[in-house]
Amino acid sequence: MKEPRRHPLIVGSGIAGLYVALRCREMGLRPTIVTQGRLEESNTRYAQGGIAAAIGPGDSPALHFADTVRAGDGLVDRAAAKLLAREAPARIAALVRYGVPFDTAEGHIALGREAAHSRPRILHAGGDATGLSIEETLKRRVLEGGIDIEERTALRSLSPGGAHGPVALVARTAGGAEVTHESRPVVLATGGAGNLYRQSTNRPFAMGEGIAIAFRAGALVSDMEFVQFHPTAFWRDGAPRFLITEAIRGEGATLVNQAGERFMPGAHPDAELAPRDVVARAIDREIARSDRPWVYLDATGIPRDRLFARFPSICRFLLLYGIDPSRDRIPVAPVTHYMIGGVTTDLDGRTTLPGLYAAGEVAATGVHGANRLGSNSLLEGLVFGERVALRLKAPRAGAPPAPSRTLALPPVAGKGSVEDLTTLDRLRSRLWEDVGIVRTPDGLRAALGAFETLDREVEPAGRGGAAGAVANAALTASLIARAALERTESRGAHFRTDFPRRRESWSRHIGLRLRAPARRRR
Repeated sequence: MKEPRRHPLIVGSGIAGLYVALRCREMGLRPTIVTQGRLEESNTRYAQGGIAAAIGPGDSPALHFADTVRAGDGLVDRAAAKLLAREAPARIAALVRYGVPFDTAEGHIALGREAAHSRPRILHAGGDATGLSIEETLKRRVLEGGIDIEERTALRSLSPGGAHGPVALVARTAGGAEVTHESRPVVLATGGAGNLYRQSTNRPFAMGEGIAIAFRAGALVSDMEFVQFHPTAFWRDGAPRFLITEAIRGEGATLVNQAGERFMPGAHPDAELAPRDVVARAIDREIARSDRPWVYLDATGIPRDRLFARFPSICRFLLLYGIDPSRDRIPVAPVTHYMIGGVTTDLDGRTTLPGLYAAGEVAATGVHGANRLGSNSLLEGLVFGERVALRLKAPRAGAPPAPSRTLALPPVAGKGSVEDLTTLDRLRSRLWEDVGIVRTPDGLRAALGAFETLDREVEPAGRGGAAGAVANAALTASLIARAALERTESRGAHFRTDFPRRRESWSRHIGLRLRAPARRRR
């Protein structure tokens, strides 16, 4: 039975949310965007690396697919990866149509190479300001298109609303007014959870609230143990953890330890262009052997003119701290970057709740497997955002298949205590220390216990209460720790000291859902 067409509520304004809104508008729907900050405030704005597509000579969607599967360490959903690689050129064409000013060389779009890509296929705009260029272009189109926008408006809760869509409670934070949107499709495009960790490249609002709210409403989540750590963020006390894109390594920069020695050739055949999880753990090992919490990225071999033209934002940032990357080594260390898991969806963005869709980093499509291939994240928002928009135009019933291992977790019996935002600092430190780049069984168990205790303290008591920021953070953190404790192997971004190797018996996804309350006997 088909769902009736209704005008969607899109929660979030990164690349996925803006693109879905634009495509819905073009298809005759009247979407509304709600976003907890300003329209342009999202992680998309700060994406440096670029966006991947097989559009160059000697490249093909088949090669892009193969690289995606290889990086995903045996856990990539092959249908999702084929779709991503096949649709990439068309989605790039859509961005060009919207006016994104991709960098060119001799009249053609310039293509760079990044780690784990077998061909140059990374498009950039403004050098290392690709996300900013895309965000500004899509924002302008949204404003010109007359799409309804509610800024400084946060999603508070969801409840199942049957085939017509969920009931969404949103709050306008400026005046505190709460508004309920009933029986309309909801598209979660709320981004990831990277800022739950103490050391992160993410913006402050990336706290995994969309995941927590969907889980409480009964949606299935999956792959929560796979949190990607970017190998190279600028490291200096008192400075932000500014991302130093791996495209610099694609241009020839190398990683050296405190003694000035390269160490990546001994860690992987692809050296500095190995998958992100491999590079992050290799740096972590070098840091453990030294008395300083960083290694160095050496870009001095790249000609100065090319370095400053290709990476203007990074060079400007480093100069603020007295570092000229054409002559000085850059102190770097791994930090939290990307949430691979999230709300489980099918290839059309449908979740397990009728009328609830998800796209972008909040979604778990299986396309990244256990370790995301660099520059596939912006692309994912476009490819699956297009699928969501098409399904909203022509709805039909459907839901993603359940992962091969699904755990049903009991509802939290909350006390509804007043939230203390200072506890977020302790939560973020606990995640970083115990559920970080290298994980131990004792650390995972201790972290899970701490998060579940905190969740009980701040979860609203009774039914119908909307959780606050700390309760949502505690729930999402506990889902990450729970899945990491369950997966007794090391694979991709998930590494355990007690199970340091991949196990074929774990070539499957872990799903987590809320256990239905037991029925009372009459």
